Amino acid sequence: MALVPTVGASVGSSLVTLCTAQTGTGASTNVADRGQRYGPALLTIVSTIGATPTVTVDIQCSVDNADWFNVGYALPATPTTLVVASLTITTAVTGRYILPPDQPWRYCRLNLSANTNVTLTSTLYVP
Repeated sequence: MALVPTVGASVGSSLVTLCTAQTGTGASTNVADRGQRYGPALLTIVSTIGATPTVTVDIQCSVDNADWFNVGYALPATPTTLVVASLTITTAVTGRYILPPDQPWRYCRLNLSANTNVTLTSTLYVP
């Protein structure tokens, strides 16, 4: 699993790829490191499916890249309503999830479980 900083050579926003065409279960291929930034972030998950698809996805964050917890997120239609529940994906979809500012995390990843015939690509945008 690669650790990918959200702050590159240039100052400004960053887009980190958490996974590309990932199948199976377990943590996403990459972990985003937002460093000392505490603003909002936008997670995008794109799924492609096969027969009888299903996958459970936890949006997990950590302060130390070792102890992981499910983080609160909001949907764009209800940006002030936080949810901590796992996502269950059963269709080909592009989902966007807002991680609000001032949450106590530095690292972010996805954790996939119960995956049957679902392939995920995901990015985390940190302004």
